[in-house]
Amino acid sequence: MGRLMKYLKGYKKESVLAPLFKLLEAFFELLVPLVMASIIDRGIGSPEAGSDMGHIVRMGACLLALAVVGLLSSVTAQFFAARAAVGFSTKLRQALFDHIQSLSFTNLDRVGTSTMITRMTSDINQVQSGVNMVLRLFLRSPVIVFGAMIMAFTIDVKSALIFVVTIPLLTIVVIGVMAWTMPLYKKVQAGLDKVLGITRENLTGVRVIRAFHREAAEEREFRQHTEALARSQIFVGKISAIMNPFTYVIVNGAIIALIYTGALQVNAGSLTQGEVIAIINYMSQILVELVKLANLIVTITKALACADRVAGVFEIQNGGETALLADADGGEAGSGQTAEGGRAPFLEFHHVSFGYVGAGADTLHDLSFAVNRGETVGVIGGTGSGKSSLVNLIPGFYPVSKGAIRMEGRDLKTIPEDELRGRIGVVPQKAVLFKGTIRSNLQWGKPDATEEEMWQAIETAQAKDVVEGKEGRLDAKIAQGGKNLSGGQRQRLTIARALVRKPEILILDDSASALDYATDAKLRTALKNLEGSITTFIVSQRASTVRHADKILVLDDGELAGVGTHDELLAGCAVYREIYFSQYPEERLKAAREQDGLQKETENSGKEGAGNGR
Repeated sequence: MGRLMKYLKGYKKESVLAPLFKLLEAFFELLVPLVMASIIDRGIGSPEAGSDMGHIVRMGACLLALAVVGLLSSVTAQFFAARAAVGFSTKLRQALFDHIQSLSFTNLDRVGTSTMITRMTSDINQVQSGVNMVLRLFLRSPVIVFGAMIMAFTIDVKSALIFVVTIPLLTIVVIGVMAWTMPLYKKVQAGLDKVLGITRENLTGVRVIRAFHREAAEEREFRQHTEALARSQIFVGKISAIMNPFTYVIVNGAIIALIYTGALQVNAGSLTQGEVIAIINYMSQILVELVKLANLIVTITKALACADRVAGVFEIQNGGETALLADADGGEAGSGQTAEGGRAPFLEFHHVSFGYVGAGADTLHDLSFAVNRGETVGVIGGTGSGKSSLVNLIPGFYPVSKGAIRMEGRDLKTIPEDELRGRIGVVPQKAVLFKGTIRSNLQWGKPDATEEEMWQAIETAQAKDVVEGKEGRLDAKIAQGGKNLSGGQRQRLTIARALVRKPEILILDDSASALDYATDAKLRTALKNLEGSITTFIVSQRASTVRHADKILVLDDGELAGVGTHDELLAGCAVYREIYFSQYPEERLKAAREQDGLQKETENSGKEGAGNGR
């Protein structure tokens, strides 16, 4: 919790005033039993002395004044405590969000989306409640408890000794329950992570679940996890509930002892009836405050457990996975020259291997190839061959396990992240649009983009008909996730968003899969005719999409099965040939007939040569 207290620095005034006003309320509350004792002893009096109504009225007005001042102090304290707690949680949540945004894809994959969401919502809410309760009650309750004991000593030392025995017993109960429940609350929050993860998975995959009629199975799994979470919560709740009855037993036992001791002393004439009632009232105040303190301890226990989980996210650092701000290699590496003194290629993969954290084996193995500026590079291969993994290495989303990726001779690790990402436009495999307008989504690519630049990108992405068909055109509303658009429309707008920034490298990660062949062909032609030397990577399952590329990379189980043009690969790469002919079976038949014709010609030539020889 202490690691997060820096986010409370902006609320020092509120953090001081809230407990001070609570202490003021506690001070007025401690005066109430003395006023009551005065009313009983002097106002009501004994049968022999008679009553004093004037004193009763004066003390009654004093009680009313104490109540009003106490109420105002309590409301003021609550205002400052709420202001500090909400402000603290706001800053903490923003800082956590910013930190998560800075994490590498590797760390995000390791922690998990559902865990991050729980930290951002439930955990921070618990910490906020803990801060609020601490500012309101953490000082007030001990002051009331020890203040009541001190006030009891001012009345009667012998009776006050009961307080000396009671308070340590209560402290042992509170600390014991707190020590027992804190690790259990951490387990409860971990169980909440699992339930949230399953919920998220079911909601995002609801179509698949219904398509395969898996509703019952998913309901059973969800029920198992929620019941496990409920059992954990009930168990820790039972332990926390032990605190109240234990404190009631101890305090009520102390009250019985006080009544017995007080009765004996009243009978002996060493104490008045009002003083005995005042001592009992102080013990009752301790009881009330300890009930509040018990609830406070439960809240603090939850808050501390959640604070540790939030702080754990802050402790995740990218370390060597992020791009360095300086050129670690220096010299020739940053000069754009090869070791031989020639001009370095625009982008080069040098014996690159890559594996995801926890995968057990590398996804990509020893990839080496070079790409010149302005080339169109097709990436093709079977499902799971590593196509998306390859292009995700170029913007530095993931660090390479072995080898190096160089841009103009500079290792990507030595290029600052802002510079690297500013030179690259990425269209992900899943088209993602954000709630807002078409204009605001395109401005993700370039915040200061002009309308002319936007329309140019829209036309290149073959999305002009999409935008012109919407009411408001560029200012047409986009629902969350682009749900009010078709798959093809979303893909074309995400391509336009990447084109607006006029990147040096454009990565299209299977981003035309929802487009028909005619639109796909127009898109490729438009990209080819773009001004400037844009290096384009096109990842696709379609051979027709990559066949006209300047260079085609063929991946097979993470290995580079072939590099070359369409004709070169068709002649010399069995993997590419298999992919191409599976999509164009008539070409396979044509090639087979041509092969048969060549074989017959060869055989006939051989026969004629043999005849001439005879």
